[in-house]
This record gives sequence, structure tokens and C-alpha cells, in this order.
Amino acid sequence: MTPRERVLAAFEKRPTDRIPVHHIGFSSQVASAILGREAYVGGGIQQWREAEALWRGEDAHREFLERSFRDAIDLALTLDEDVVRASYWRHPLKPTQRIDENTFLYAYGKEEDWLVLRYDPPSEQCNIFRYKPKKLSFEEVERGLEERERALADYAPREDDFAFEIRAQKLLGHERVVRVGGVGIGIPIREAEVWFEAMVLRPDLVERHLDVQAEIAVRNVEFLVRFGFRYFFGGGDFASNDGPMYSPQLFRKFVVPRLMKVTEACHRYGTYHLFASDGNLWPVADDLFGAVDGYYEIDRRAGMDLGKLRRRFPHLTLLGNVSSHTVHLGTKEEIFEEVASCMEEAERSGGIIVGVSNYLVPGTPVENVMALLEYIDKLR
Repeated sequence: MTPRERVLAAFEKRPTDRIPVHHIGFSSQVASAILGREAYVGGGIQQWREAEALWRGEDAHREFLERSFRDAIDLALTLDEDVVRASYWRHPLKPTQRIDENTFLYAYGKEEDWLVLRYDPPSEQCNIFRYKPKKLSFEEVERGLEERERALADYAPREDDFAFEIRAQKLLGHERVVRVGGVGIGIPIREAEVWFEAMVLRPDLVERHLDVQAEIAVRNVEFLVRFGFRYFFGGGDFASNDGPMYSPQLFRKFVVPRLMKVTEACHRYGTYHLFASDGNLWPVADDLFGAVDGYYEIDRRAGMDLGKLRRRFPHLTLLGNVSSHTVHLGTKEEIFEEVASCMEEAERSGGIIVGVSNYLVPGTPVENVMALLEYIDKLR
């Protein structure tokens, strides 16, 4: 089988010649160890790199884009992944001021709309926050929604919006599956306080926010299927190890209908809708997994178990379940046990794509990463 055929068989619950593999994400440090050069992939570090490149000028930004695409593709091919992640985190807005080596200011519009990007090298993470932090009022939320709703009337996806994915699809789509997004649905966690209050006091605002997201997602699906994309990676974090951040009843009321709208759009074109969130999702599992086709970022440490998921949701395709925490802090024996358990469940019940469920963080021992890759290659 080609990787593309293997992934399709997993979604159709047919046997595969070997277990398909996809790792959700890599820090730059880990990817650099694998490729043997500084790798332009990762989370906040990529946002900072883009800010710095934009600060230095158009040529520097073009170089950043080219290196980012090349390294993401090289990483996926080096690891022989059946699903290719072509792009990592971005922040494509030119800073107006460089405050220090790791901090940029974005002074656009009114002062209350200014942003600051601050990068933390050890963690490779960025914090992007308001220059003058404040809690939003319902009135401000509504004004923002009105602007988004007006813009929605003219919204049409462009190739530039998905440039890396479309380029990768043209390069590799005949053989491998290329991940594409554009279908995220969820409550804004960065401004969770006002949105959680709105669920109770101004549910109309929450409905309107999610309706805009869902309509954008549907238009993105309709646009991207023209390029041959079949697997739409969406979702939105909303849970911890203890469970969702808001009640299952509110999830059912607000989020599920919009997820189903996106899934219905995907099914009109013979494609699949996948959802991701860390944490314990069991309290909303019946509603959530009845509304989507696939689930990734499966959080083993939060109790999300491949076998239990497969038995309870036979239609659902599952991606991941090797914990990045184990690869970071565990022993080689513990890593092997997790890989083996995932491979055995995939072999036994099918419909599973094995890999690291989240993000291989900076500081993960190189020998652990190499052991992980060796075990997967040996057992698949």
C-alpha cells in the first residue's frame, strides 16, 4: 500500500499492510536532532522566527517561509509518516517595534488593540498578549462579532491562506495524505472568562461566534476539496486531565451543532472531519464522537484509551496515543510499552493511526526520541 491508501483503509476500517503512522507535532529542538540541522518547525519559536524575519525585511521573510516548508516536509519524509504536516505555527503580522531580542510590539489601530509578542527560548513558546490587558465587556465582544459577520459576507478562501498545504498536496498528495486545517470550532480559551460568562448571560454571542466559525469552515472545505484534500484536521482545546472546562450540557448546546454542520459539509464531498483536544473528553464523548469522523491528540495520561474508544465508537478513526510526556520523561522501557500497546490495539481492532499524540517538547532526550522511532519502525 502507499501511505495514502493505508490512511484511507484506516478510515474505512479495512486491513492495512502495516500500521499507519503520524506524529502530531515536533519542537524545533527535537526536529533539529532528527534532521541534523536547525529545523524551522515548532510552536512559539516559529511565531518568533516569523516576527524576526518580517522585521528584517521581505527577503528574510521569503527565506523563513521556504525553510519552514522544506523542513516540515523533510521531517515527515525522514520519518516515513503516512500523514504529512506541512505547516506549523505562524504569526504573519509585521511588528512595528522591536523591544528586545525576544519581544516585539504590534502597534496597529487603537492602543487597546496593540499586541506584544514575547518569546521564551528554553520552552520555545510565545506569549502574544494585549499591550494593555483588560477583560473584554459583552459590548466589545458584540462589536467584534459584528465586524466578523460583515466580513463573512465577502469571505472566500484563497490559495495563499493554505499555501504550504496546497504546495505539499501538489508535491506529495499522489502518495501521502497532507494534513489541512481551516475547520476549527471552539470557545476562545485565551479570553475564556468573558466567553464562559456569555454562555450563561449572553448565549446569543456564543451562538453567533460559533456560527461564524462554522460557516468559514464549510467554505474552506468547499474550496480545499478542489485540490484533493480528504482529511480536515480541526478541533479546539477545551479540557484538562479532570475533564472539560465547561459542562457537557453547554458543549451539546453550543458546539455539537456546529461540528455536525462541518461534518455534513465534509461528507457531501466524500471527505472526513477530525477533532483534536487534549484532556479527558469522556464526559462529552458520546456527543463529540457522534459528530465527527476522527479524533487526534488522544491524551493517554487523561484517561483516553484506544481500546475503550474503539469499542465504544466503532466508526471513529483514532490518531496517536503515545504520550509525549512519556517520551520526554520516561524510560526506554516505558516508551516501548506505550508504543507496543498502541500497535497491538491497531493490529487487533483497526481504524487506528499510531504516533505521538501531541508535541515532542524541547528537552526531550535524543536517545528517547530515537528509541521511539526505532520501536515504531520495528513493530509496524
